[in-house]
Amino acid sequence: MAAALATPAVGKAQLAYDWLKMRINDGTFGPGYRLVLDQIARDISMSPVPVREAIRRLEAEGLVTFARNVGAQVAMLDPTEYEYTMQTLGLVEGAATALSAPTLTADALGRARQINEDMAETLTHFDPVRFTALNRDFHSVLYSTCPNPHILDLVHRGWNRLSVLRESTFGFVPGRAAESVAEHSRLLDLLDRKAPSLEIELAARNHRLATLEAFLASRTVRPEGK
Repeated sequence: MAAALATPAVGKAQLAYDWLKMRINDGTFGPGYRLVLDQIARDISMSPVPVREAIRRLEAEGLVTFARNVGAQVAMLDPTEYEYTMQTLGLVEGAATALSAPTLTADALGRARQINEDMAETLTHFDPVRFTALNRDFHSVLYSTCPNPHILDLVHRGWNRLSVLRESTFGFVPGRAAESVAEHSRLLDLLDRKAPSLEIELAARNHRLATLEAFLASRTVRPEGK
């Protein structure tokens, strides 16, 4: 009987979890956003109990933190973790792209070019969340045929870590988006002409590190008048 009564609560907690996580991931609830229990419960028409459980799950995943006198809020970006993740991803994604190069078909490269064109179209009315999603799709095509499962696993871990950090560098440095599209085109040109493996690897790695450098530069406080 107790198990039967618990089932609806579990279902509601999952619904609350899915609702909250979607809004965190799509940027609706950005870093530092306060998660007011009663308000969320009203918004999704349920009691605060399953909402509280959902928030605890999100805290365990690192997406939510609790601050004194503030309560639950969407976790802030940890710049150091972001830097380490981007440095690592640059290395392993560059290797994965180079290893994929010999087996990437014309169809795959055409798909990547179409994604990059879609990214270029978003620049007029820039949407960093959509741009970031397309960016991930673009790179996933280029490393998709990597024959080394260990490197591929590290690439997936890096991207998943970025998802947890939930941060789009392009939101901080919109100008970087246009540069990124141009670098994608140059990388595709290298793949089309079957450039040497090392040249492809370095191009993919430096592309990732250029995004990191843009983010770090955006955080540099320049003295007045400098």
